Amino acid sequence: MGDTRNTESYSERVKPSRIIFINGTSSSGKTTIARGLQTRIPEPFCYYASDQLADQGFRSRKAFTRPPSERERFFDGFHRSIAAFSEAGNDLIIEHIVEEQSWADDLIRLLSPFDVFWVGVHAPVEELDRREEARGNRRPGEARFHLKTHRYVRYDVEVDSTQPLDSVLERIILAWRARTRANIS
Repeated sequence: MGDTRNTESYSERVKPSRIIFINGTSSSGKTTIARGLQTRIPEPFCYYASDQLADQGFRSRKAFTRPPSERERFFDGFHRSIAAFSEAGNDLIIEHIVEEQSWADDLIRLLSPFDVFWVGVHAPVEELDRREEARGNRRPGEARFHLKTHRYVRYDVEVDSTQPLDSVLERIILAWRARTRANIS
């Protein structure tokens, strides 16, 4: 009897992963939108955010003195982990704040082999301030500081999170379904 084992590696057998990348300021509604998409899209998508790691105590509680900073190392690792999960064949909904042009450049480079759909989440500044205060776990002005995030990436669709959630989700899903390979960067 001949050898019937598959000689291709796992990564050669999996289909290219899809990534719905949700970017916006703190308190803009990214988590609500990400969780809503996860339940509304019929295909299985994993939800992944840097806050999940931070909230579970992943980051060190001790100060590091060597450069780069712990924060820089954390986000470099997080960005690489998105690519690693995608290489393994996982479809992902990513929630993130792209804080710097260098982050955007790294993410675009790391995720270039995958089908990435960028979603920009906006809300009026007054609403961001209101949400920040209501949450109680954010520094005042954090959302305003992160408004710069929208300078760094080109979006496939942009939404206003003050609109009804069902409308926002429908807009994203329709745009995602309508995309063509030609406009996937």
